[in-house]
Amino acid sequence: MLGVTGVAGLTALMGGAPTVAVPKKSQQRPRIACLATYWAATRSHADWIITKLLDGYWWQGAYNPSRVEVVSVYIHQLDQSQLGQKICRAKDIPVFDTVAETLTLGGEELAVDGVVIVGEHGNYATDLKGHWLLPRWWLFNQVVQVFERSKRSVPVFNDKHLSYNWDEAKWMFDKSRELNFPLTGGSSIPFYYRKPEIELDIDTPIKHSVMLGGASDEGAIFHAIDVLQAFVERRQGSETGVRSVQSIRGPETWKWVENNPWAGKLLDSVAKRFELEPGHFQQNPRTNMCLVDYNDGTKAAVIGARGVGWTYAGEIEGREEPAIISMLGWPGPFDQYHASNAQPHWITEMMVTKKEPFNAERLLMSTGIVNHYMESNWENSRYSPVGRVVETPALNIKYRTTRGAQFNTGKRPPSRPYIRGFDQ
Repeated sequence: MLGVTGVAGLTALMGGAPTVAVPKKSQQRPRIACLATYWAATRSHADWIITKLLDGYWWQGAYNPSRVEVVSVYIHQLDQSQLGQKICRAKDIPVFDTVAETLTLGGEELAVDGVVIVGEHGNYATDLKGHWLLPRWWLFNQVVQVFERSKRSVPVFNDKHLSYNWDEAKWMFDKSRELNFPLTGGSSIPFYYRKPEIELDIDTPIKHSVMLGGASDEGAIFHAIDVLQAFVERRQGSETGVRSVQSIRGPETWKWVENNPWAGKLLDSVAKRFELEPGHFQQNPRTNMCLVDYNDGTKAAVIGARGVGWTYAGEIEGREEPAIISMLGWPGPFDQYHASNAQPHWITEMMVTKKEPFNAERLLMSTGIVNHYMESNWENSRYSPVGRVVETPALNIKYRTTRGAQFNTGKRPPSRPYIRGFDQ
């Protein structure tokens, strides 16, 4: 039956092959195929992102209707994703059995204007080093196969980091350049509301940076690293690439901070901003840290911390006080307007304009830092809380950002349940 799971109508023509009854919708809006690993829990990324593409999102103080048409869906763990199936039935969206059929709408060639990959969450294994073995490359590779067979490509969004594996991630980025299609993805947090509502100027002379936030595992620390990159790519001289990455876990983190006064000074400045006692962060013995040494001598520390949301602190040459910018005030996971509002705005902006909202090199850089951070604590099959310094010649990635501010501003959205197209 052309690979369609029974949530969309099928039409069997007398004496002919069965065809998929994809609703005819306005061609004024890009037609989007959504590929998800898992769409069950209401707090899953597929639910946060795809529902916004279906029903609209809150951007710059107002509700905005969707500017795209979701015309097909693929769910890798379909049997566990009853919520996704129910939403697709309510919206009359076909759920296909394969990635290729999702992009071709059951035909032979590419039949959509954009692809959204949400390869986050689901029942997937975690390896010894902590990599969550989510099949993002597997999904992306099948998308590329359709592009190559059709001799045409369209914009692709890939949620979170490209892959847990560096070789796969680099291949994904390289394919976007080879086939000339816009690529974006990453964390939603760089686009979230900020306090204060400011962006660093391009060519800000940043010397050192500390990024505080959730860093308990691979997925959480990616958020923090991606936010860090969104700030440090704006430094004087542009992005020059990363020389090395190191992971330090547990109490050894604070020994390193004691030996690097610039980090302690930035931590104290954040504590003061939040009216916390000096040394507040150092009271957490179970923290962890990712150290990033850039090719131009800039240094950064991503440190696991609670109580300050996601907060960036940067030491700026020539300024007495550091720049401290926080992303705070998260609604609950069952709220329609959780974190993913500004991100769907930029997803749809790329689908409409065919232009990357920010340099895809940033996504590759954030992915690579995470990949090497996860390897740092292991050497010759042995684990150490003080990880080895991993030299990163593959991250000699240079680019210059020209983007303006991209975070959400204005009145925050009302608290309301998800819009789903059905009552229960």
